[in-house]
Amino acid sequence: MSEGTLNLLIGLAMGLNLLALGSSRLPSLIRAVALQGVVLGVMPLVIEQEKFDWRVAAVALATMVGKGILIPSLLRRAMRAAHIEREIEPFLGYVPSLLLGAGGTIAAVALARALPLLPEHSGSLLVPGAIASILTGFVLLIGRAKAISQVCGYLILENGIYLFGLLLIHSTPLLVESGILLDVTVGVFVIGIIVDRIQRAFDSLDTRKLTTLRE
Repeated sequence: MSEGTLNLLIGLAMGLNLLALGSSRLPSLIRAVALQGVVLGVMPLVIEQEKFDWRVAAVALATMVGKGILIPSLLRRAMRAAHIEREIEPFLGYVPSLLLGAGGTIAAVALARALPLLPEHSGSLLVPGAIASILTGFVLLIGRAKAISQVCGYLILENGIYLFGLLLIHSTPLLVESGILLDVTVGVFVIGIIVDRIQRAFDSLDTRKLTTLRE
C-alpha cells in the first residue's frame, strides 16, 4: 500500500515538472513548485508510516512549510514587486521544453530499470522521479530568461536531489534532507537579494540585461 501511494505521489511530482515546463505564466509556475514541495514533504511520512520517527515528521513538516508556503510566498512577492506575470521570450520555447521534459522522463524510467538497485527500491519511482526533476530544473535554469523562473528551476532541481536522498531514509534518518533543506533556504534568500538588486538596477528581472554590465 505504501509503495503504491509513494509511486502515485512521485508520479504527481513528475507531472508537475511537465506543468512547470509548459507554463508561461509565473503564478502557475510558482504554484506548481509549491505543490511539488508539499508532495515531497508528504513522501517521508508515507515511507515511514509503519514506524513513527519524530525526526522524519519534523523534516517533513519543515519541507511542506518551507517549500510549499514560505519560499513560494517570497517568489510571489518578488513577482508583484517587479510587475511581471509572464515569461515572454524564453531562451528555449515551451514546446521544446516540454519535449525535453517528456523525453527525459521516459529516459529516466528506462535508466532506472537498468541500474542495480536494491530490491526494496526496484519497484519504486524514486530514482526516475529524481532524475526527471533534476533534468527539469536544468531546463528551466538554462531555458528561461526571468530570474524568478530560474529560481523555480533551482528549486525543482533541488527537489530531485531530495528524492535521491529519500533512498537513504532508513540508514540516515533524513540527515541529508535536513542539510539540503537548510541549503536551499539559504540559497533562495541569497537569490532573493540578487533578484532585488537586478530589479533595482535594470527595472526588470530579465537576466539578459546582465550582459550590458561592464567593468
